[in-house]
Amino acid sequence: MKKILPLLLILTILGIAAVIFVSMAKKSQPITIVKGNTQKKPLPIKLNFTNDSQCKMLITKKDNTAEVIAPDGKTWFFDDPGCMVLWLQHKPFKESAVLWVYTLDTKRWIDAKKAYYGVKDHTEMHYGFGAREKRTKSCIDFNEMQLRMYRGENLTNPKIRKKLLEN
Repeated sequence: MKKILPLLLILTILGIAAVIFVSMAKKSQPITIVKGNTQKKPLPIKLNFTNDSQCKMLITKKDNTAEVIAPDGKTWFFDDPGCMVLWLQHKPFKESAVLWVYTLDTKRWIDAKKAYYGVKDHTEMHYGFGAREKRTKSCIDFNEMQLRMYRGENLTNPKIRKKLLEN
């Protein structure tokens, strides 16, 4: 009996672990990438169920969300245009990717490279680059926004934040 008891205990623990593992595997996992977007159009984002591919946070609102579509139709999602730029920086398909951003002003998807970006907007990761379809006085273009992200010249930088918010 003394030899069987440890064996039964181990089998019971393994059985419980297997049940837990199987039940976790059946739960829906957050969306991080969608394959097969051959039309290269922006896909609907399932809020509170889709992860940002750069920062891994759940996307909770549609404003300033972005999507990157690779030539093969794979689509990645972002909660902030700054996250999209950082994630895309070293990707081999960087130049051929289709980029979409959801704008603050017109509330629709537009080509991210044609959008204008505010420099001190509230965005999910606090970079400050809110996307717009219509140019306003203080907006910058995509290339300038991209350059500022690469340099760290955004609202997450205390010196830049102080300078921008003083004006």
